[in-house]
Amino acid sequence: MDKLLNAGAQALRKAALNQEAKDFLLGNEVLFKTVRKAADRYIGGETLAETTEKVAQENKNGFKCSIEFMGENVKSEEEANEATAEFVNICQAIIDKNLFSTVSLDLSHIGLGISRDLGANNLNKICVAAATGNIEVIISAEGTDQTDHVIETYKNASKSHDNLAITLQAYLHRTQDDFQELIKEPGRIRIVKGAFETAEGLSIPRGELLNDTYLGYVDRLLSAQHKCSIATHHHQIQQEVKKLIDQYKPEKSFYEFESLYGIQTQQLTALKDEGYVTKMYFVYGREWYLYLCNRIAEYPMNLFQALADIVGAE
Repeated sequence: MDKLLNAGAQALRKAALNQEAKDFLLGNEVLFKTVRKAADRYIGGETLAETTEKVAQENKNGFKCSIEFMGENVKSEEEANEATAEFVNICQAIIDKNLFSTVSLDLSHIGLGISRDLGANNLNKICVAAATGNIEVIISAEGTDQTDHVIETYKNASKSHDNLAITLQAYLHRTQDDFQELIKEPGRIRIVKGAFETAEGLSIPRGELLNDTYLGYVDRLLSAQHKCSIATHHHQIQQEVKKLIDQYKPEKSFYEFESLYGIQTQQLTALKDEGYVTKMYFVYGREWYLYLCNRIAEYPMNLFQALADIVGAE
């Protein structure tokens, strides 16, 4: 069964990167609305207004949140600038509605893949807008072909903005070197396991070695009193991190357990109820195809839940 589930997960991750399938879905309104029923479980909505309503409610429930306008690898400067304007709108909405939320983004969504200068300039605009509300901006991880550019852009922007954070993927072998450099920067480091397909030899497969590697990075961050996000749904890792937090006793603002909206929320709620800082990650927009595929790939049995959502079964 495990072999079959792993094969299904790999197939879903490949499907997530299929641009033709994505374009077909976006271009077929009937299919889009049908599959959207499955995506609704995991996204804030198609609009910022829908999402801020959910964020406000989760703030009331005691969760910190993060908001991301979905998208990546834009093809034109116009698209990059439009996405940048939307991220600025997110910052303003957080301020206007007094939300306890950060902003997350892919640099390729704001033009890094078109031009390094375009991506850097648009990131600067977002950081400036966020700073007026003391909002943290978190750069997400992307494919290995973009890792060097993402890290370089972050390090350069960090010289001007102290509200910037970055994501590192524990499964990449190169992260041990990147980590050594980035822990010198003051910005928060968000640790994820890593979900992208990689060429052979670039990453650690899922299993105990990756779990131990992940915990090793968190241990080093907490022991150094460095701001970090523990972005995982893995229950055992969460339990081990609790021990580290109890051992090092970091300031509350220096760590957060993070989970994606709609994924194992009961675990995050339990952590919150125990007094740990918790964050719920929201995404919104029409570009949910890749996101939905990756969410199901994390636990392929969720495919049956997706089918139930589509047909309206309880």
